[in-house]
Order: sequence, then C-alpha cells, then structure tokens
Amino acid sequence: MKFRDIGLDERLLEGIDAMGYETATPVQQQVISPILAGKDVIASAQTGTGKTAAFLLPLIHQLLTHPHAQHDINAMIIVPTRELAIQIAETMEGLSYFTDVSSIAVYGGGDGNSFATEKKALAHGVDVVVCTPGRMIAHLNMGYVKLKGLKYLVLDEADRMLDMGFHDDIMKIISFLPKERQNLLFSATMPMKMREMARKILHQPEEINIAISKPPEKILQQAYVVYEAQKIPLIKDILTHKDFQSVIVFCSKKQNVKQLTRELKRARLSVEEIHSDLEQQQREQVLQDFRNKKLKILVATDILSRGIDIEDIDLVINFDVPNDGEDYVHRIGRTARAASEGTAYTLISEREQNKFAQIESLIERQVEKAVVPEVFGPVPAYQPRQGRPPHHKKRRFHGPPRHKKN
Repeated sequence: MKFRDIGLDERLLEGIDAMGYETATPVQQQVISPILAGKDVIASAQTGTGKTAAFLLPLIHQLLTHPHAQHDINAMIIVPTRELAIQIAETMEGLSYFTDVSSIAVYGGGDGNSFATEKKALAHGVDVVVCTPGRMIAHLNMGYVKLKGLKYLVLDEADRMLDMGFHDDIMKIISFLPKERQNLLFSATMPMKMREMARKILHQPEEINIAISKPPEKILQQAYVVYEAQKIPLIKDILTHKDFQSVIVFCSKKQNVKQLTRELKRARLSVEEIHSDLEQQQREQVLQDFRNKKLKILVATDILSRGIDIEDIDLVINFDVPNDGEDYVHRIGRTARAASEGTAYTLISEREQNKFAQIESLIERQVEKAVVPEVFGPVPAYQPRQGRPPHHKKRRFHGPPRHKKN
C-alpha cells in the first residue's frame, strides 16, 4: 500500500516524500487505519518494522485535521530510554517538517538548560511530547504541565518499560491525564503482566499481531556449548583471532558486562562497556565512538538490543543465553541490517541448555553447534531436557528487514 492511498494530509505527505518513504510496511498498513478511526490499539511491533511511523503518521494527521487545544499538550509518547526518545523525536521532526505541529523530547541526563527548555514547552503547551517516565514525573510533580487538552497517549516498547521497573511510574503519569483519550500500546512481547496493564489503560482495543518473529536468514547463527568458566577465555580467543570490525557482546547481567570488559581490555582489545550504571553522557559518547568506528567492541546489557539504530555490525555474541526467543531475535538482529550479512554466536552453559532449546523451538530452527577448540579442555554435551515451548510462543510477530530509519 502506498502512503498516498491512505488519505493522509498533503502537508504530511510532503514530509513522507522528503524522508524517502513510499510504501507502508505491514505493521503500518494494519495500525494506521484503526488509529485514524479513533480506536485504542495494542500492537505487537518490534524495532525495524516501521512501528514509529505507524503511530506518528496518524497522530500528526489527526492534529492537522481535527480541532485541538492550542496551548496544551495534545499527545504524549512514553518510551523506556533516552536514546529511543531522541530517535522518535528526530523522526517526528522529519515527518512534520512541512506542518506547524510542534514537538519536544523530554528525558534525563541533560543540564539545567535542557530542563528549563522542557519546562517552558510543557508549561506553555506543545503538540507532541516524547518522554521517559522519570523525567516526566519530575516535571509533573512541579505542577506546571498542561495536560487538560491531551487526546492521545502512546506507550512504546511497553514490555521493556515493565522489565525496567517503570510500571508504577507509568500508572502515576496516567493518573494526571484526562480520562477521555485515545491509547496506543506497542510491545515486542505480550506477557501476562503486559496484558494486565493494558486492561487498566486501554478501552476495547483493537489487537494487531504480525507473524512470529524470526531472525533473517542471512545471519550465520552458531552456538558454543561450554562450562560457565570457559566463556570469557573463549570470547577472548574469538575476538583475538577472528577479523571482525564491529562487534556487540550482550550480557544479561551488569556484573558480567564489567568483568568481561576488564578481561578484554587486559587483552589489549578496543572495547568499552555500556549499561545503566553509566551516566547518560558516558553512554552517548561510547555509542558515538562505536558508530564512528573509533571503538571496535561494545559489551552491553539488553539496553542496546532494542530501540538503538546502529548499522554495519559484523558480529553479535550472546555471552548469556537470552531469557526468551524474542530477546534472542532482538539481540542478533543488530547484525545483518539492510543488505548486509552478519554472524551471531551464543555461548551456552549447562544450566542454560533448556532455555536455548526453547529458543530453538520458537525460531523453528536448530542452531549449529560449533566445535570448541581442544585447548579449552572438555566441554559438556548438548542434552537439553525436552519440554514444552513457552506458552506465549505464538504471540510474536515480525516485519520486513529494515532498510531505513522508521
């Protein structure tokens, strides 16, 4: 479906053309119409499917074509991280370039000047606010945020926000909002706690799911079955002897990130770490160095697996087996973006074998088990107990490979 066939405002179509968009992705085709019809929506949508434009386009169109408060906030988009807030705000700026729709990103980590700029916009009114929960609550507690005219609420990567402990913050923000509003919830996964929150927030929502999420075929997937103590020596060996120019190593725990980074630095490798203990400015600098190829290896928690747009990753290594198949897909999906190819290695300890078997069940594929060099000594056999796959298996979806920013 072409964007010109959807019936969007001509000023918005100019922005769409300027950004090089022409054809709607599957999630955009399914989501835009019910949003334009005024329905609440709960959608399974992962990074790379075009979900950002799927909610921004109808929001901008509605603000252009329907009456709304001129000196209030009209739409609020709540996201888990500063990086995602910046990314969405940039897309918003591009799409709305030929319109008079105003927007601002509100997130922590800046200086006093940025807080003052946010305060001015929130107190005098702005059409669209993209915000992180903690920063928005800081402003709400001061009593000047103009919310009486708010008509649209978007929760993006809602499952991630719950994982990061933002449930109470989200519900507190919602307590400040008008009861009559349109609610849009986007989430890569739909666990029970997500559905419980959706029931509190959404009114008779239309539910949209696209097919099960699977890694692109062009990713070479391999797994090493090892003892836990063999993981760091094996990764040091891989990164020392194989020629990868851009590598992300994902760990499930911050202490693993810190320990692995220390060991790789001792091996004189170009490496830095990124996790929630770092200040926002530090995280931003590390990401910038990695994007600019000043840094070869990034060791990270799952903060990077979604919502961060980094291209040209040669290799993704899962130091720990991810908690579920969707996290696995998100992690290794950092490689093989657009037209490139990529490699993904996963290290599986004895206690992680059942978890990895469930992931293989979800992606409907047996991942090749690579041979661990003899120098590392004996390794365990891969003998996971055969159990039932996760009950939420069929609720995942996937969209086309990403060719441009959404």
